[in-house]
Parts: sequence; structure tokens; C-alpha cells
Amino acid sequence: MSRNIRFQRPDGASAEAYLAQAEQPLGALVVIQEWWGLNDQVRGVAQRFAKAGFTALVPDLYRGKSTVEAEEAEHLKSDLDFADAASQDIRGALLHLKGLKLGGGKVGITGFCMGGALTWLAAQQSPEADAAVVWYGMPPVQAIDAARLKLPIQAHWAEQDEFFPIDQVDALEARLQAAGVRYEGHRYLARHAFANETAQGPGRIPQTQYDAAWAQQAWDRTLRFLGQHLC
Repeated sequence: MSRNIRFQRPDGASAEAYLAQAEQPLGALVVIQEWWGLNDQVRGVAQRFAKAGFTALVPDLYRGKSTVEAEEAEHLKSDLDFADAASQDIRGALLHLKGLKLGGGKVGITGFCMGGALTWLAAQQSPEADAAVVWYGMPPVQAIDAARLKLPIQAHWAEQDEFFPIDQVDALEARLQAAGVRYEGHRYLARHAFANETAQGPGRIPQTQYDAAWAQQAWDRTLRFLGQHLC
């Protein structure tokens, strides 16, 4: 079952989100949108997690706005206060799920593209999080305080990513290793957004390309990781 809900942020304000409920939840997960907004594609991702046993909550970071145009998506992303989104919207969604005590009560964070960058920021500001999975996204390396990442993290990177070049991933992973972060990274011979099934055919932006085979492998690894740390 899925529906729109409201939840409370740590600052006391309320925010909207999309909730996909698992029938027999093993745990729960905050899912963070790409730069397009809370659209049908990310709702489908939440439903996929719910079918796998993880109730998923997608906070509406753009407050009802979404787009299919890259230029408008860039404007929406540029207008987003990343610090507020990470510390208030995403942490608030996490605390909401914690309060539901689903399965064993553990809650993770995952995000795609822009949502991947926000996953790093939220993970270091949310001590209540039990695990995180990042899909091809990161903030500037200097914005990541690896010493605050106390949770296990898995990440999926595209070796042909033009938005998040692999040399930036190298620098990030060196920082994580130096800090002793519990980190598991996977690389795929793919382009950005390789797990987004809408990144194919007419209308896709040239820097992205869906790859069903790599996407399935990344999903399999993700679900094993979440099963290990959230169940």
C-alpha cells in the first residue's frame, strides 16, 4: 500500500512525503529523489523496496515540484538548501520511520544522483541511521566529514559518469579508508543514472544511460546489504 503522508522535521515544521509500505516489513528506508523531484520513477523505486520488505519513505524535497526538463531540474536543485534538506527533511523522515518500529526497528538511507549526494550529508548528520546506500552521487569531497560516518555504507559508481567523475570517487574513497569507515564500493562500466529505467530512448539527456544488467547487479547487492544491516 502506498500513500502521501506528512511527518515532522526536527525543527518542528511539517513536510510531505510518499510512503510505500511493505506487507511484512523487515526494516525501513528513507529514499531520496534525483534532481527531477518526487516523480513516478522514484515512487516506483520506493515500491520496489517495499516489495522486497523495506517500507520506504520519500521526502518531497521540492515541495510538490518536479520536472522532466534538465534545465528546470538544475534550477530546482540549485534552489534547494542541501544542509536543511539533510538535517531536517531527511533526518525527520528517518526519525518518523524509527518511531514506527517496523521489523527490527532499523532504518537506512538511500539516494540516487542528487539524492546520493544528500545521502552522504544526511548520514553524517543522522546518528539514528543504521545503514546507507549511495547510487552515483556525492557532494564535494571536502563536505564529507568521514569521522562522523559511523554506519556501514555501500556505494554504486559509474566509471563513465560525467557528473561525478571517477577520480572524485577515488579521492572520496581514500578519505573514507583513512577514517576507517565501514565502506563497500562497487564500480560499473556504465554511464550516470544506469539504474534509472527512464534514462533511455528519446528524451534522455546524453550524459545518462540506463543499463538493465548493471542495474540488476546493483539492486541485488543493495538488497543483500540492507538485509545484512537492517534486518
